[in-house]
Amino acid sequence: MALSWKERVFMALLGTATASGLTVLVLILVEATNILLPADTKFGIVFDAGSSHTSLFVYQWPADKEKDTGLVSQALACQVEGPGISSYTSDPTQAGESLKGCLEEALALIPENQYRGTPLFLGATAGMRLLSQKNSSQAGDILAAVSGVLGQSPLDFWGAEILAGQDEGAFAWITINYVLGRLLKYSSGEWIQPAEGTLVGALDLGGASTQISFLPRGPILDESTRATFRLYGADYSIYTHSYLCFGRDQMLNRLLAALVQSHPGALLRHPCYLSGFQTTLPLASLYESPCVHMAAQLDLTQNLTVEGTGNPGACLAAIRELFNFSSCQGPEDCAFNGVYQPPVQGQFYAFSNFYYTFHFLNLTSRQPLRTVNATIWEFCQRPWRLVEDSYPGQERWLQDYCASSLYILTLLEAFGFREETWANIEFQKQAGGTDIGWTLGYMLNLTGMIPAEAPAQWRAQSYGVWVAGVVFVVLTLTAILGAAAVQLLWVQD
Repeated sequence: MALSWKERVFMALLGTATASGLTVLVLILVEATNILLPADTKFGIVFDAGSSHTSLFVYQWPADKEKDTGLVSQALACQVEGPGISSYTSDPTQAGESLKGCLEEALALIPENQYRGTPLFLGATAGMRLLSQKNSSQAGDILAAVSGVLGQSPLDFWGAEILAGQDEGAFAWITINYVLGRLLKYSSGEWIQPAEGTLVGALDLGGASTQISFLPRGPILDESTRATFRLYGADYSIYTHSYLCFGRDQMLNRLLAALVQSHPGALLRHPCYLSGFQTTLPLASLYESPCVHMAAQLDLTQNLTVEGTGNPGACLAAIRELFNFSSCQGPEDCAFNGVYQPPVQGQFYAFSNFYYTFHFLNLTSRQPLRTVNATIWEFCQRPWRLVEDSYPGQERWLQDYCASSLYILTLLEAFGFREETWANIEFQKQAGGTDIGWTLGYMLNLTGMIPAEAPAQWRAQSYGVWVAGVVFVVLTLTAILGAAAVQLLWVQD
C-alpha cells in the first residue's frame, strides 16, 4: 500500500535527523585532535637580606619548565622598610616584623590555591656574615625571629639562612646571564643555548662585601673559587670569589679607622670628604664591626670631629692602603690579599653600589677610563657647600661619593681591569626589566629541584570542522522538530 504524503514527509525528516546526527558523531570522534592547554604558572619568593636593607622578589615560571629549569620572570619587587636585619641585635623580633609588609604584597599577588606550592626563602648576605663572626648568638636570634614570622605564612617556607659569599657571587652570575639571554634564548621557533663565548661576568658591590664571577679562558687552578651548576641541560663551571669587609660601607668605615690610627686626636682632616664638610661621631662606633681592628692606644669614650679637605690624590693613597697588593706572587693569577684569580676576560656587568655610585656621577654610559678619572677628581675637589646645594635631599650620601668612586676605581684595577679592558664593563641596575642580583639566580637554580608538571591535554576541532558540526546539529534538531510536528498533525487528523 502506498504511503500518504504525511508518512513520506515524516520518514524523510526522520531519515534526515538520523543522517545528520550520525555525521555530527563522526565529526566529533574522527576529526577531534589533542591540544596542549597553557601550563599553570608557578611562583617563588626570595628575601634578599643585605647589610643595609632587605628586598623581596616574587618570581614566576610555567609549570612545565624548559629542559628541567624554569623560564623565570620577575613579578614583584618590594623594598622592606628599615635597615638590614643584622641591625636588630637589640630587638630581634623586629627583624621578623619588618618583613610583614612586603610579604603581604606578595600574598596579594599569588592565587590562594597556590600558596602551599610556592617556595619562600630568605638569604642573608654579608651583614649577617659579619654579625655571625662577631656574635653568633645574636645572629641566631635574628634568624630565629625571621623564621618564626615567615614560617607562619601559608607558603612553603624553605628556611632563612646566611648565604655563603661564593653562592652570592655564583647566583648573581646566573642572574645576569639569564636576563641577557646568554643561557637560553628563543630562536626560529625553538629554545636554544647560545655560544659559550657570549657569557658575561658579574661584579657586585654590596655594603659589606664585593663579588667577582666570570668564566675564565683557562682552567680554574684553585677549587675553592670554582662554582658548578646545571641549567637548561648544560653544565657550567665558573670562577667566583667574595671579599668580606670590602663592601662599600665597610670600606668607608675601615678607611676612617685607618686615618684615625695614622693621625690620632680629637680632630681628623679627611682627604676623601669635600672641603668644608664637617661631622662629629663617637669614636667607639668605628670599632663595632669585626672588619676594623682596634688600636690599643685610642680612648674610645671620646668623640671624633672629621673635617674634609677634598684631596683626591691623598684619598686615593689612603684607599690603596686598605689592599695588600704585595701578597700576590704574580699579577697574572692574583688580585689582592693573596687571593687567586685568573685574568679577567670578556664582558662584565657591574651592579649594586658599582652602579649607584657611577650613576650619581653620570658615568654609566661607557665613558673611557680617562674621562671617568677626570670626572671623579673634579667632583672630589668641589666645595661641600656647592655640592650640597646642587643635590638637595641627598645629604645622607653626598659626603661618601668621592671615597666610593675612587674606591671603585682601585677595586676594579685590583681585579685586573686596565685602560684597554675598561670598555668591557657595563654599569647597570636592571637588565630586561629585572633587578640584577643573586635572588633570580637562586630561584633559577631552585626550579631545577621542583618537578615539572606535564601540560594538560584537551580534544578539540579545527574551526572549519567546528562550523560544520554546528550546522549539522542545527539540521538534526530542525529535522527532529519537523518530524514531531508532522506526527502531531497526523494524530489530530
